[in-house]
Amino acid sequence: MTNDEPEILWRPDETTVRDARITAFAQRAASEHGVTVDTYEQLWAWSTSDPRAFWGTAVDFLGVRFHDAPREVLGAETMPGAEWFPGSTLNYAEHALWPSEGGADADPAIVAVREDGRRVARTYGELRADVARARAGLVALGVGRGDRVVALSPNTVETLVAFLAAASLGATWSSCSPDFGARAVVDRFAQIEPSVLVAVDGYLYNGKSYDIRRNVAELREQLPTLRAVVGVDYVGDGAWSDGDDVLRWSEFTQDGDAPLAVDPVPFEHPLWILYSSGTTGLPKGIVHSHGGIVVEHLKSLALQHDLGPGDRFTWFTTTGWMMWNLLISGLLVGSTVIAYDGSPGHPDLDVLWKMAADEGVTLFGTSASFVQSCLKAGLRPKDAFDLSAIRAVGSTGSPLSPEGFDWILDAIGPVQIASVSGGTDVCAAFVGVAPTVPVWRGEISCRALGASVEAYDPQGNPLIDEVGELVITRPTPSMPVTLWNDADGSRMRESYFEDFPGIWRHGDWISITPRGSCVIRGRSDSTLNRGGVRMGTAEFYEVVESFDEVLDSLVIDTTGLEGARDGGELLCFVVLAEGVAFSDVESQLKKALRAQLSPRHVPDRFLVVDDVPRTLNGKKSEVPVKRILAGTPAEKAVSKDALRNPEALENVVSRARG
Repeated sequence: MTNDEPEILWRPDETTVRDARITAFAQRAASEHGVTVDTYEQLWAWSTSDPRAFWGTAVDFLGVRFHDAPREVLGAETMPGAEWFPGSTLNYAEHALWPSEGGADADPAIVAVREDGRRVARTYGELRADVARARAGLVALGVGRGDRVVALSPNTVETLVAFLAAASLGATWSSCSPDFGARAVVDRFAQIEPSVLVAVDGYLYNGKSYDIRRNVAELREQLPTLRAVVGVDYVGDGAWSDGDDVLRWSEFTQDGDAPLAVDPVPFEHPLWILYSSGTTGLPKGIVHSHGGIVVEHLKSLALQHDLGPGDRFTWFTTTGWMMWNLLISGLLVGSTVIAYDGSPGHPDLDVLWKMAADEGVTLFGTSASFVQSCLKAGLRPKDAFDLSAIRAVGSTGSPLSPEGFDWILDAIGPVQIASVSGGTDVCAAFVGVAPTVPVWRGEISCRALGASVEAYDPQGNPLIDEVGELVITRPTPSMPVTLWNDADGSRMRESYFEDFPGIWRHGDWISITPRGSCVIRGRSDSTLNRGGVRMGTAEFYEVVESFDEVLDSLVIDTTGLEGARDGGELLCFVVLAEGVAFSDVESQLKKALRAQLSPRHVPDRFLVVDDVPRTLNGKKSEVPVKRILAGTPAEKAVSKDALRNPEALENVVSRARG
């Protein structure tokens, strides 16, 4: 170790390396392709330099089941527009319900735990029967290939069942967490014109019950394409009344003799729609394919995380975050999914650790902010619970601090620290871990196989040990097949390929070490990332500036920025009307943001300023402010000549640092 190299906190032992699936995969690659892949870096280099050989070997090794065989691995390699496994057909639901390993009728498939202690479990056999009934329910409503099925539902068995039923038919899925306000949900679902809405009557959080039936009624009115609303009793028994015009879950799934079938669809057929946002307009609907997700998630979970039958996999998430989509893909590798719904801090911060002990969790995933909260509270879960089953603790959502690494080892045990980063845009991690790679303090261990991650300077030159834009130089299967309502591809190009044509710019700052490890330095754009839920600033401004008392506003998310207070904050700068004190409008602002967006989008701090910095053409200067707060000198972050009011920039930065 050099003086500049951080401490190695975890190193795999010989048995771990020998038995890892990635070791067997490397041996297959060496045998079939004559390549030298004795180290992970060599394997990664081969996977990105010869994507056809890598992904072709991967789908065979991982047991991907094609109904129609592909003509080739990769047709056109352009970005956007890469053609993966052209001519092939398959179905995500088939791989989830009949994984290549495990998945026998008696094997546990999912355990759903709620914050009040309610526990619901399904074996693979029971899950298949549930999905068969839900599939019959969708067919009875006229749902077929290409229709959209959406859910306002938490992390429950019913949500998983509804998704798999939709996927089995070739229908396209989309979900929002029930704590989303009606406006935020409509902004997402109205675009995709859904046929069926699955909704709970309410949700539990932090010891309180929230009734959302009024929101559901509003959604019914604002989504005219709905053929039916399927109501799930979640916080009440018999909560849905006849006047709600809702098809109850028990009625929806009443066909007990329904056979389970799975319809093969083309590799690129839409599986689900996730949402991201730029700084203007409605959230972008990001369309991922059956094939891309099957292949990418199998690779991620089996090779990078070494998950398989007998493992019990959890990641704290809501259904509005892509980590829910990755969590349920634990079924693809025959693992047991442990799904938690509720507050991670109720009745205290021990609740998730207790669940992990009770359920024998082997891979425990959470957010960096949760780790930080446990650290600040002085928790030592290993002193209170038997966490010996945990072999890895995953962290994402924002960069994990070096102190967070230390806390995991001290308070949980000598586990692999699986710090990963990726995005909703690809529903996967670009950078993460492998069972054969050490963990360095404060660093993400490696770049993911098949992900040609580089740090670029503004001129498009790769950097080592310097901070640059995170880019992907070659396509991966789970990149979006399209953005919704983007027939000519212009929004796709504008979102990811405008800065470096033909190269994916992700919107993160990253540094890559000579060892191949990485450090994410925060977002390089203005997207808000709260608890893994990405939201555009336009949605935020629509709410805040609807108040007559607020003349203008600027919102900045400092999550992950070096030197940010408490690891990052959501800051809202407001310009108030004459004679208005912030106390006059504070409570109403917070209430509106909580109700119309989500509780996680209520700012940590509101700061009153005289003016919002804008460019000469009137655009709010979100990114320059963020860059300055990240440590970039002001003169390098933006030219003052490009600003209409440069003094406002100084004022905003001063208020943020004050």
